[in-house]
Amino acid sequence: MNNEGIDRLGFLIHDAARLVRRNFEQRGSEFGLSAAQWRLLVRLVKEEGVAQARLAELLEIEPISVSRLLDRMEEGGWIERRQDSADRRVRMIFPTDKALEAFSKVKAVAGEVYERALAGLSPDERLATVHGLRTIVDNLSAGEPANANCLRETTK
Repeated sequence: MNNEGIDRLGFLIHDAARLVRRNFEQRGSEFGLSAAQWRLLVRLVKEEGVAQARLAELLEIEPISVSRLLDRMEEGGWIERRQDSADRRVRMIFPTDKALEAFSKVKAVAGEVYERALAGLSPDERLATVHGLRTIVDNLSAGEPANANCLRETTK
């Protein structure tokens, strides 16, 4: 097996993630949301009606940080908070129509960023790249709590 470049794997993954994120932020900034707010919105669209505390777990950020993000997003008309019918202390978060419309547009932007990132790779190489990254995530997530599932879901 050829191990050439393996010693740079971490740097390559980090650089690739940073560049994809930067390209996405540049293209997605027209909607007026920060990268953190976009991450929250994507998670919220996938798990509509999620508890605020669960969002913090899924995003791997402190609950107070999620609360502040949600405050700004609620002021901007992106999300709606509702009391849980079973437990009034729990606040469930829902995307608004505005958020759902922006999300569908941003999916197209993400597709363009991914296409740019994968330019020059054959369809088989693209599948192999995604499979390899998914395997890395699975390998390194083994035995971790629920957040590992979040990582696996976002790579599928």
